[in-house]
Amino acid sequence: MAKYLVIVESPAKVKTVKKYLGANYEVAASMGHVRDLPKSRLGIDVEHDFEPKYITIRGKGELLASLRKAAKKADKVYLATDPDREGEAISWHLSIALNLDENKMRRITFNEITKSAVKASIKQARDIDMNLVDEQQARRCLDRMVGYEISPLLWKKIKRGLSAGRVQSVALRIIGDREDEINAFIPKEYWTLEADLKIPGEKKPLVAKFHGKGSEKMAIETKEQLDEILKGLENETFTVSEVKKGERSKKAPLPFTTSTLQQEASKVLNFSTQKTMRLAQQLYEGVEVKGKGTIALISYLRTDSTRISEEADAAARSFIQEQYGTKYTASGDTTENKNSKAQDAHEAIRPTDVTNTPVMVKESLPRDLFRLYQLIWKRFVASRMQPAVYETTSVKISGGEYLFTVAASKIKFDGFMSVYVQADEEKAQNNTLVRSIDKDTVLDFQEFDEQQHFTQPPAHYTEASLVKTLEELGIGRPSTYAPTISLILGRRYVTKEGKNLYMTEIGEVVNNMMKQSFPSIVDVHFTANMEGLLDMVEEGKVPWKEVIRNFYPDLDEAVQKAEKELESVKIEDEVTDVVCEECGRNMVIKYGPHGKFLACPGFPECRNTKPYLEKIGVPCPICGKDVVIRKTKKGRRYYGCENNPECEFMSWQKPSKEKCPQCGGYMVEKGNKLVCADEQCGYVTSLKKEQDHA
Repeated sequence: MAKYLVIVESPAKVKTVKKYLGANYEVAASMGHVRDLPKSRLGIDVEHDFEPKYITIRGKGELLASLRKAAKKADKVYLATDPDREGEAISWHLSIALNLDENKMRRITFNEITKSAVKASIKQARDIDMNLVDEQQARRCLDRMVGYEISPLLWKKIKRGLSAGRVQSVALRIIGDREDEINAFIPKEYWTLEADLKIPGEKKPLVAKFHGKGSEKMAIETKEQLDEILKGLENETFTVSEVKKGERSKKAPLPFTTSTLQQEASKVLNFSTQKTMRLAQQLYEGVEVKGKGTIALISYLRTDSTRISEEADAAARSFIQEQYGTKYTASGDTTENKNSKAQDAHEAIRPTDVTNTPVMVKESLPRDLFRLYQLIWKRFVASRMQPAVYETTSVKISGGEYLFTVAASKIKFDGFMSVYVQADEEKAQNNTLVRSIDKDTVLDFQEFDEQQHFTQPPAHYTEASLVKTLEELGIGRPSTYAPTISLILGRRYVTKEGKNLYMTEIGEVVNNMMKQSFPSIVDVHFTANMEGLLDMVEEGKVPWKEVIRNFYPDLDEAVQKAEKELESVKIEDEVTDVVCEECGRNMVIKYGPHGKFLACPGFPECRNTKPYLEKIGVPCPICGKDVVIRKTKKGRRYYGCENNPECEFMSWQKPSKEKCPQCGGYMVEKGNKLVCADEQCGYVTSLKKEQDHA
């Protein structure tokens, strides 16, 4: 009998794949990559047309020896690494590392680990796709060049083992730009006005919102404007001038891509992107389900396509028809993928078998694994269902020359919402009128509810909103979002408080240096264009070395220039007037993972360190002592009194010496403006140039 060897990436897949292929097939795992660029040097021969110098990854020698032995015995070797460019590259590296004979080596891929998919892949065996391999090589070399050329400079300049990266540095810049926007934001006052009105014969009042004058919408910006409107409404009768009834339908959502799964799991389950990917990997590779053995529950997890195979689509529709009835089953085609950047080689993330309902697998799965599977299952089933239909009522109410409105809606047909409601939809459920209301009804006025508000700055990025922004800008690909975010958090460039991401002091220093010395590397459009070029390598339209040839000279020039400029500003340890209580030397300022700290220059004999409280030359508005820069436990910067905890003063914005001429309170710096810290006062003036340099 013929003997076949199948090599997969992960040992978790071995058992499942072997079960589906039978006795003639031996299944082994490569445990991920087997060859890579060396860690100790660049590993790319710049002099000889950028040839990469791959070496066997340390610790993989024994594994490769046993795979070589198994490959020699086999009549045919099937390389079944993951169905993406990284998997394609691993197969190519395996073919070289194992000296595989071209005639007996074939590449197979399956989008899901099911019996039918695994068996079908053997019938559709093919050659290694060198375009995919070349794209991965181009990405690897670009990332290596950026990392290995720029990181030593950061090290020299900031004196720590820091790093730069092609995607990580852009992600850091995006967060930094948002922080600058927030810090420069000046709130504007506005008012809302609501009228409580009663329909004759009803107990519950109707809350109508102020719309404007006549049919024109009008914003209420000041208290004076509000008072003028209230004066104009004195003794006026409130009459229903228009009642419009209608229907609004809400389309079923598309099934998950990597990015939308990460976003929704963050909003609904509060998972980090890394946790979502780790759990999804387990669901893809296979879990033990009572009565079924080890089975894979979802299709491949790294995808930016929303396409679904015909078989999966038909199975879902038939399941919905059976469980919910024909009126819930989607008719015709569901929405196509609109993402022009999407690589359509994969399907969306979906259950491998729609009949494996969350209820059936609940007992077999740990809580978080179950919650993620349930989210994927519900989203997929909902994507094959009919839209939800709302009955809408819009009412216009006249009070003299002013107009108030009431909008209400109730679900007429729940459609896909019987299975799945998106995170941001849950808050906006039914808002129904007490009963039907007719035109020309005169309403009884109860009271006005007037409220002062201030516009809010843009929100801090969360992991979910950062993934969404990276995807919209075309930066990175499905497999890179989670590692990129983990890296900037791990390097402590960014800290996470609640769900929000904040830049740390060390992150600011790195980001400012990157913007100054390597503007193109951290330029959003440059990075997005580079992704487009790499996609063209995958399509076979651009040779991969062409991309490297065009990129490297500019990078090298920028590094040389930065090296000269940075040498002239080499940082020496700044000596302070703080005396080390252990040995009497004057302590110096050092940089650590969390930013600056005080250390004894007598290290290693004296290891004394203490927090560095940098004074900003401003007296505390409460007690008059010095205001210093402090940090939260996670490294986010704020301004507090040196006399803390006795004095509780704190501000996220930098306080100023200047007092507010309007209310006498303290002022804070926001971008190029000085703003009163009391929003109610609202005084704003321009920041004087000399203060900017203070």
